[in-house]
Amino acid sequence: MTPFAIAGIQMHVLPERNIDGIRQRLKLLMHYYPWVEMVVLSELAPFGSSLHFAQHLPGPAEEEFQEMAREHGIWFIPGSLYEKRDGAIYNTSPVINPKGEVIARYSKMFPFTPFEEGVTAGDRFCVFDVPDVGRFGLLNCYDIWFPETMRTITAMGAEVVLHPVMTHTIDRDVDLAVAKASAAMFQCYIFDINGLAAGGNGQSAVFDPSGRVVHQSSTNEEFIPIEIDLDQVRHQRQRGMRHLGQPMKSFRDRQVDFPVYDRKFDRAYLDSLGPLVRPGRHRTRENPAAPDQAMPVQPGNVGGADPKEQLGRMFLRDSAEPKATPAPDAFLSK
Repeated sequence: MTPFAIAGIQMHVLPERNIDGIRQRLKLLMHYYPWVEMVVLSELAPFGSSLHFAQHLPGPAEEEFQEMAREHGIWFIPGSLYEKRDGAIYNTSPVINPKGEVIARYSKMFPFTPFEEGVTAGDRFCVFDVPDVGRFGLLNCYDIWFPETMRTITAMGAEVVLHPVMTHTIDRDVDLAVAKASAAMFQCYIFDINGLAAGGNGQSAVFDPSGRVVHQSSTNEEFIPIEIDLDQVRHQRQRGMRHLGQPMKSFRDRQVDFPVYDRKFDRAYLDSLGPLVRPGRHRTRENPAAPDQAMPVQPGNVGGADPKEQLGRMFLRDSAEPKATPAPDAFLSK
């Protein structure tokens, strides 16, 4: 066996500084589960989805997470945060080792366009080794909807994929289906960690390399400590998923190239789908028979109000009442 203990934290996230709440939850987690070796948070957990809180990396916020990792002696992936870099904003996840060192940063490759406006796509994959354990990969939310991302990092040797998400929309069931299928197709563990309130609708999940559900969370705050065995990944990749399909080997030994990946591929059909914009109404009030034109989205300003103000009214910190999911226009990230 090659055991390794990973915990996800499914927690309420507001569009403000959440770092003190993260610190408190991490202390509680490590008190109850001192055997945990790695902790993963949800996408944008530190500050929520407002671009107003974009940080420089390295910077003070990241240093606080380094201190937490060092204090508890854990690998720590604090979800992600908006990063200011070279005049652009990225959705970036730091990877911090038990010594408190940032060993990698991964920037989301597929921002949830057209809703996650104003965010620049990253262009570098992230895999890292935990000594004497195995190789880990990192994807951020919508990235996993593009199988090329999973294929690349698993071909680079990733055996466990850490997947912070911020999904609070009606397609969460599809999100989970994609993650489950990805675990089976690429014969790896996937830790899909979502937030709550302005940070998502929960239902975090862990999948094993045969696509089985190891754990499925509800829509409440939850610690998700799971001990995995990386030998399961190696065994199934060598002998087949449940002693059947060996898709990674089949892809390696393929006899065909895929022309769709050639930059010279005929894009006529893809181009005919139109621009990547937010859809409008089928009919306007002025002309009920005519389709409406899709309107571009102005980042950080929905309906003339700042998303932080909108969400602050929707999610009150001290209320114990369950809250309805707010309009997705306000803070879609995925």
